[in-house]
Amino acid sequence: MRRRQFITLLGGAAGWPLTVNAQQRALPVIGYLDSQSLEVNEEVRREFRQVLRDNGFVDGENVAIEFHFSGYQMERLPELLAELIRRRVAVIVAASGPISVAVSKATKTIPVVFLAPEDPVRLGLVDSLARPGRNMTGINFFAAELVGKRLGLLHQLVPTAQRVAVLVNPAETVIAETTLREVETAARAMGLQIQIYKASSSAEINAAFAAIAREPPDAMFVSSGPFFAARRVQLVNLASRHAIPTIYSNRPSAEVGGLMSYGTDRLNWYRQAGIYAGRILKGAKPADLPVIQSTKFELVINQQSARMLGLEVPPGLLSIADEVIE
Repeated sequence: MRRRQFITLLGGAAGWPLTVNAQQRALPVIGYLDSQSLEVNEEVRREFRQVLRDNGFVDGENVAIEFHFSGYQMERLPELLAELIRRRVAVIVAASGPISVAVSKATKTIPVVFLAPEDPVRLGLVDSLARPGRNMTGINFFAAELVGKRLGLLHQLVPTAQRVAVLVNPAETVIAETTLREVETAARAMGLQIQIYKASSSAEINAAFAAIAREPPDAMFVSSGPFFAARRVQLVNLASRHAIPTIYSNRPSAEVGGLMSYGTDRLNWYRQAGIYAGRILKGAKPADLPVIQSTKFELVINQQSARMLGLEVPPGLLSIADEVIE
């Protein structure tokens, strides 16, 4: 009798892993795809998980969140995306413009929440902002639309500037193309001459600054994008070493010593993406969720860096700054 009970118990135990695995497979999966590195995105992951938790979805309990970071190796993105599509995940979060465009071409059925650097209608992601009409919706964070404004703020701080160096990352195709288009238009209107420099790696950033040093500009404009955001310390150190007044798109660049930054609240993008992912898991269709337009823009001026560059920040610029770092 005891032997029979033991065999029955053993047989039941053998099925436990299968049952657990079946339960895990039953969880809806959010596939989060980003071109940045895991190391610089710990805060993003924490915010994204917390927003989902606030909306009733706990990672590992009633949803599985799979974060995929390519570590700035753009050639890895097609493989990572193909894997998510093969698995038919419940939602894909496309955390950059190039990824959003790639996802739009790869699937017309899996719900997608995108983070777009410019008008998603122009990028072909949705039919309209109010009624996306497809399998995609998301957040427009106006990286392209802010280019002219950012260049204007730089010119206000350095009114004598005539030649401006513009640094873009050609690997982030969407951002680079729109930045170049918008900055050329804005520079022409302001009577500025621009010189384009390109960099897609730390070594290329060093090479770009070496070229810039041979023919120093009056000021510098660093394009938006995850790569330059992650390389902010390197960029700020080089700009300081060569005494070039520089504007960035992200607040952390000003916080580590950059002269000034102007852009949207980056973490808020990911919170909104988490909210939309949760709504889709609850049954909402992307076609019916209007594209969110970023409305909060931050101007941060590093007064200490300005003094080191021998610049006096105009009172009018100080009055509109969201933060002045002393």
